Amino acid sequence: MSLSDDVALANRLADAAGAAIRPYYRGDIGLETKGDESPVTLADRAAEEAMRRILVAEVSRDGIQGEEFGIEREGATRRWVLDPIDGTVSFAAGRPIFGALIALLQDGFPVLGVIDQPVTGERWVGAMGRGTTFNGAEVRTRPCPRLPDAVLATTSPSLFDDHSAEHFMALAGKTAHRRMVWGGDCYNYGLLASGQIDLVCETGLKLHDFAALVPVVEGAGGTMADWNGEPLHAGSDGHVIALGDPARLEDVVEALACGH
Repeated sequence: MSLSDDVALANRLADAAGAAIRPYYRGDIGLETKGDESPVTLADRAAEEAMRRILVAEVSRDGIQGEEFGIEREGATRRWVLDPIDGTVSFAAGRPIFGALIALLQDGFPVLGVIDQPVTGERWVGAMGRGTTFNGAEVRTRPCPRLPDAVLATTSPSLFDDHSAEHFMALAGKTAHRRMVWGGDCYNYGLLASGQIDLVCETGLKLHDFAALVPVVEGAGGTMADWNGEPLHAGSDGHVIALGDPARLEDVVEALACGH
């Protein structure tokens, strides 16, 4: 398949996920708690099942890895990574800052990503060698000449353990911390790609949480890395930073290293 074919397929997956999610929004979602204490709803499962049906029918040799139903064809060089609702807590609370995440990995590295907000009708699409689009129009990150001017976002302070929280707060202290954004999950990365915020820092992310974000952010002119500044891939440890201005990467890594 060509890259254009893959992008078209990813858009169809997002359409299918959205169609499965919207009927549950602010309704009877069947909220449960999984073994790892994370929440899951009927919408999560329905959306992933809808996407898997399409992939099995259209690209049966590709691998599939989803948050709810695991891995198929683990050894495939091409792997679709699905998070049907990134931000299930926000979804369950009726807050429209969650999203469906769809990624395509080639040999373990993200080459295509979609962030789709099915309620507000917002979709970011990024692919290697192409500019990121928001609802079909190209978007760009914004410059950030100094780290003290950076608007930092993260999903929740409760997601940091004591050690990582110290490093995060060391970074936060060097940014425009009075304008820090809490909450947002994948939605923050779309906003970064559109030039609304400058920096996202998180830990504990799994592959399905970050794979789709990388092509979106980087296709808009930003960069994503782990806390050591290394590129993200299937083996990354879940310590994630996203920057709208790649020139600030060294500053961010240095600030994170200052935590004790």
